[in-house]
Amino acid sequence: MTQLRQRMIEDMQLRGYSARTQEAYARAVRQLAEYVHRSPDQVTEEELRRYFLYLANEKKFARPTTTIALCGIKFFYEHTLHRDWPTLRFVRPPHEFKLPVVLSREEVRLALSHVRIPVYRTCLTTIYSCGLRLLEGARLQVADVDSARMVLHIHGKGKRDRYVPLPERTLDMLRQFWKTHRSPQWLFPAPTRHGVGWSVAHNAGPVTRSSLQSAFYRAWKKTGSAKRAHVHTLRHSYATHLMEAGVHLRLIQDNLGHGSPKTTAIYTHLTQQVRDTQTDPLNELMKDL
Repeated sequence: MTQLRQRMIEDMQLRGYSARTQEAYARAVRQLAEYVHRSPDQVTEEELRRYFLYLANEKKFARPTTTIALCGIKFFYEHTLHRDWPTLRFVRPPHEFKLPVVLSREEVRLALSHVRIPVYRTCLTTIYSCGLRLLEGARLQVADVDSARMVLHIHGKGKRDRYVPLPERTLDMLRQFWKTHRSPQWLFPAPTRHGVGWSVAHNAGPVTRSSLQSAFYRAWKKTGSAKRAHVHTLRHSYATHLMEAGVHLRLIQDNLGHGSPKTTAIYTHLTQQVRDTQTDPLNELMKDL
């Protein structure tokens, strides 16, 4: 298994896959091996078929999780082991169309006000105000701030860089927060706990994904809202609020780093203006009910 894993990772490196993709694909193959209780190079096509039925009917994986499992296993058998199995060609995760959860501007501000530790509050505020993915925000470096042009240099998903507008209020907040730790590299160094207090060392690494998620979860829980919000909800809310403010769809697409306008167009279903167009006709329809 160790040699197989190393071979698969090397194959993915040759294809230019990111470290996160390599980890996810290798984990998918490991989970298959755990299911059949032996090395994945000894798995038969029939066992592979039963495994995908198990994921669909018993584990009931969501489409994104199933897609990662399929892509990882398919890469392993087709590129590392060079097996051309029909099962890998016709297995498809179920189609879904889900609208993302979006917070109002007031809900965003309320949630952020409940984030207690300054490094998490500043990072989450930056994620919202610039429309960033979680790790794009967590791994921002001091050199990524271009105050002369008022933009952030984002090292995005799939190694696709982009520039996003930097609001003046956010720049002021970043400057004030940086003075509290003066890290030569990271805007948001990981905090260290001291009893009930916290401190940030100037030579610490960046905040972690899990710590940011936990900080937002605790803050959101304090709001008492029943919405299922998470850190990525801030990015959805950013896009929707810009669209409600009249910003062109193409600009929002660039800010978010979407490769296709179809991905960004989903936010047109979520704006207050779109919802308001049906309010009066709906109220008129139901007034005598």
